[in-house]
Amino acid sequence: MKLPKVALIGRPNVGKSTIFNRIVGRKVSIIEDTPGVTRDRIYGQANYQDYRFSVIDTGGIDLSEETFNEEIKVQASLAIENSDTILFIVDGKEGLTQNDLAIRDLLRKASKRIIVVINKIDSKAANDHRYDFYELGFDEYIEVSAEQNMGFIELMDMLVMDFKKQQVDEEEDTRLKLAVIGRPNVGKSSLVNALLNEDRVIVSDVAGTTRDAIDTVFTYEKEEYILIDTAGMRKKGKVSESIEKYSLIRSLSAIDRCDICLIVINAEEGIIEHDKHIAGYAKDAGKGVIIVVNKWDTVENKDTKEYTKLIRSEFQFLSYAPVIFLSALTKKRIHTLMPEVLKVKENITREIKTSVLNEVIEEAYALNLPPSYKGKRLKIYFANQAGTKPPKFVFQVNNKGLIHFSYERYLENKLRENFDFDGTPIILKFKNKGEE
Repeated sequence: MKLPKVALIGRPNVGKSTIFNRIVGRKVSIIEDTPGVTRDRIYGQANYQDYRFSVIDTGGIDLSEETFNEEIKVQASLAIENSDTILFIVDGKEGLTQNDLAIRDLLRKASKRIIVVINKIDSKAANDHRYDFYELGFDEYIEVSAEQNMGFIELMDMLVMDFKKQQVDEEEDTRLKLAVIGRPNVGKSSLVNALLNEDRVIVSDVAGTTRDAIDTVFTYEKEEYILIDTAGMRKKGKVSESIEKYSLIRSLSAIDRCDICLIVINAEEGIIEHDKHIAGYAKDAGKGVIIVVNKWDTVENKDTKEYTKLIRSEFQFLSYAPVIFLSALTKKRIHTLMPEVLKVKENITREIKTSVLNEVIEEAYALNLPPSYKGKRLKIYFANQAGTKPPKFVFQVNNKGLIHFSYERYLENKLRENFDFDGTPIILKFKNKGEE
């Protein structure tokens, strides 16, 4: 099911990043007092009660320049276009500004639900300004303090009230969904075309399009798959680094809906930070991943082992991801991709028998006891698998506070040594004995 999307819009330094982190539930955006600070993460998923939704953070809209910067228009437009609900963040401490009025004019053109979030209401100055914002003319207002974590239960309640209307039960589509993701100009379009024109792949009808990406149904070895193409996400002409970053939104939407991400790297240009950001989203979303090194025919020194070492070094957080080398344009080695997809498909849905799982964990525990802390040592009583896509394992322990990240990593490595989890993250959850 497609997740509802919430976009945060506002001028610089009104607290969007802090609000974003509160809603998502973890520190994702970088927070500084400097207006317009660049963020490594602009997109996250939130869970509240029985609802899941995506949250899009945006750069601050600033009219201090003589003209309304074209880049800012594109940023805001992308976020607005790709959202269902907009949180218009304003600064209760500073009061209504010309920037706020300009943003209001921009939002009035969007036929979206808009909630005005008056932040910093813990400030004494906020009492002098709190009613000024009703001049904006929207229907819904709420007061919060992101710094003091005030008003967020009410804000979340307000958000999910609307989601109840949107989240209609749909018949689940069990076909495997592949998302082709990557920064602009790495060859995503060529890869899509190569996949759909492969001799053993039969293209059937084109499924409905969305505002995020185009879904195409194709058949491989008598089984249907859905290919989510995000290749057309870059505007023509020169696109600045900041706008390229915001063009991620369409790819991130595709990640939400897919089972396996094909992360495309340009072998000509090598790996850049932007590639790692995109891959990080796929990992955070718990999706199966395959790293596709495209344009391999243009590389002079075709040493796959050396290039794989480079990828392992740069993508240490995706050490489990298979690496495929091909040329989408010439279709060389394109035949190696779908067999790898089938392997990852099997692994993201792999189920381990409880008895076998516990044998492995008991052996791992005996081989390497956890370190003791203040005379106490972690004990693992029982483990079971709690889900797939990705595989999730729950450990019943004496005290989950004794889990050290290094021991958790050790347990994950032992699971990977004993079972084939190539291409999929695995999630370990620890519960105190008797805890629900």
